[in-house]
Amino acid sequence: MRIWLPRLLIGIVTAWNLQAAFAFIFAPSGFVRAYELSGIPGEAAIRGFGILFLMWNVPYLFAVKDPIRYSEALTFALLMQFIGLIGETYILFTLTVEHILLKTSILRFIIFDGTGLFLLAIARLFVQDKKS
Repeated sequence: MRIWLPRLLIGIVTAWNLQAAFAFIFAPSGFVRAYELSGIPGEAAIRGFGILFLMWNVPYLFAVKDPIRYSEALTFALLMQFIGLIGETYILFTLTVEHILLKTSILRFIIFDGTGLFLLAIARLFVQDKKS
């Protein structure tokens, strides 16, 4: 149990992130309109976001493998999740009212990353308690 609860929580966040990454990479046309993009350039931009999501997941994968041994990776993932949440919130507040679809898409990421931040924080507290 010592390692499995944090591993489960980190695994949930990692799976969500990877699912988003693969969806953006392999089916970008489904997301282009939500970000007020269009055509081949829009699909390329969405695929780029997917690649960024994959890159983002490197520390999560180490943390899932062994959250105690790789507790620094968990800390990095937690910080990255926090930065994502703050950045998305900032973006949301810079959008004007006529961009309702874009605002809705950004709000989904805020909820997504806020939930992930919460789960990672619980995992981090659990790991920190076990290391003491």
